[in-house]
Amino acid sequence: MKNSSQQKLKISKEFRSRFSILILSLIIFTASSVFAQTIRLKLIETSDVHGSIFPYDFINDKPLNTSLAQIYSYVKEERADKNQNVILLDDGDILQGQPVVYYYNFEKTDVPHICAQVMNYMKYDAGTVGNHDIEPGHPVYDRLRREFNFPWLAANAIDLKTNQPYFKPYTIIKKGKIKIAVLGMITPAIPNWLPKNIWSGIQFEDMVATARKWIKIIKEKEKPDLIVGLFHSGPEDEMKYYDEGKREIENASRLVAELVPGFDIILAGHDHEVWNTTVKNSDGKDVLILDPANAARHAAVADIVMNYDKSDQSWKKEIKGEIIDSKNYKPDSLFMNKFSSAVEEVKKYVSKPIGTFTKTISTRESMFGDSPFVDLIQRIQLELTHADVSFATPLSFNAEIKKGKVYVRDMFNLYKYENLLYTMKLTGQEIKNYLEYSYGNWFNQMKNENDHLLKFKTDSTGNIILRNGRPELAVPSYSYSSAAGINYTFDVTKPAGERVTISSFTNGKPFDLKDTYTVAVNSYQGNGGGGLLTKGSKIPQKELASRIINSTQKDLRYYLMKWIEKEKTVTPEALGNWKVVPHDWWEKGEERDSIMIFK
Repeated sequence: MKNSSQQKLKISKEFRSRFSILILSLIIFTASSVFAQTIRLKLIETSDVHGSIFPYDFINDKPLNTSLAQIYSYVKEERADKNQNVILLDDGDILQGQPVVYYYNFEKTDVPHICAQVMNYMKYDAGTVGNHDIEPGHPVYDRLRREFNFPWLAANAIDLKTNQPYFKPYTIIKKGKIKIAVLGMITPAIPNWLPKNIWSGIQFEDMVATARKWIKIIKEKEKPDLIVGLFHSGPEDEMKYYDEGKREIENASRLVAELVPGFDIILAGHDHEVWNTTVKNSDGKDVLILDPANAARHAAVADIVMNYDKSDQSWKKEIKGEIIDSKNYKPDSLFMNKFSSAVEEVKKYVSKPIGTFTKTISTRESMFGDSPFVDLIQRIQLELTHADVSFATPLSFNAEIKKGKVYVRDMFNLYKYENLLYTMKLTGQEIKNYLEYSYGNWFNQMKNENDHLLKFKTDSTGNIILRNGRPELAVPSYSYSSAAGINYTFDVTKPAGERVTISSFTNGKPFDLKDTYTVAVNSYQGNGGGGLLTKGSKIPQKELASRIINSTQKDLRYYLMKWIEKEKTVTPEALGNWKVVPHDWWEKGEERDSIMIFK
């Protein structure tokens, strides 16, 4: 019996020993198999959607062939591929652009914001705040921050009470064995465009310095396998302008990629341009930069293959970028069905009549001289503020409001952005300098009557740069600022700084360069936007706030709408207070350049 028991015990021990070895082998095999596998990631970025959620243009009452509904079809298609892990990211500027977001910003505030509803439905993994998400004001973006089911990022937007980021600085996303860190930042130039009450309690800091700080924290604390920058800032080459700690750069994504080692990918935005390029960082490593432009026309896509290298126990990365066109995808039917009632409600809102125009007006005329379109804004600004002078711009390049009934939707063509209206103090000389700077960027110095009237961008050899077959303007049309309340001429034959001659106020009173006057101007320009007051009038940026006498509480579009409702019938006319001379040169230049830019 004893021998038998000993024999059984011996067999049992051998069995357990062999079983343990088998289990250990399986564990080792399984572990080595896991670490030997290839993991595929696909990062999909949207940016600068500007309310283009649905394939419908609420402003012009017509279908669109690009929208988030189509981007979502692409996202669903990619998520259906089980051989890859999809990460969906947004890079800001979604809260202004189309009436659908304006409606949920300010009119329909008793339900979750449409952007929160849509982006939660699409299952975004993270987003970054854009300057046009700040512009609607604290009540709007603070609400969205609560309603989003994903982190809204901006590491360089600092809460002055806590000295910590007002929004979350970064987030960690895990896909299988891969740990991805996403650092978000916003363009720091917001104080140059927006009144302080809109971003009260927040300070916007330099992107390069912020990236240096947080890349160190992320590496030490999180030890991620992949680091992504999600920056609402364009990737222009700004190296020659950068002086760290002394000057914040508006479009600094490329600067961060080149100066701050550690990023594998930078997803950019803000500049409404398509980018798919690779740069070297200061360690000599490649950094992919992608930017999908605006209005949900594209999505930026990074395809990443992660292979584990057992020799040094690290993940090796193969990263490629592409830009996809949303017009190649149909709007997702389930998406459209879910939000159909919201679409119909906004259609009803923008279809409300507010008055009648006795003639059609277009910004096409505004590109070349005094026009009924811009002067309607000038007229309303002067009546609202009782200022001596008004500055206004054609905010849209090619907008039109037709003769007949005018609807809420038309106000988004008349005034594109949610700017406030300021009344400011300027001297006569500062008003003249403002106009010299504006027209210096607007009109070319013509050498003869056959020369170009408009100022176009040129390359190093002097040839005009074309975009989609059309000449590219030297500055955007929203920097073409003219004045009302004064009579003046602009001479296209004279050099910059000597072109504007102000003869008098339109009421006949004399205009004195040494006197101080009240000026109506939108908050974008009043805060230094476009450089018209800082570079043109030469008013220091820090002094602008002290020049503001008054500001409207609501956006200028709201007051334009109320003014038209009060008037009921409006006859838009050019005020005729300024003209370009020589007239025959202007006439020929207008005819020639109009064909070029509107063909």
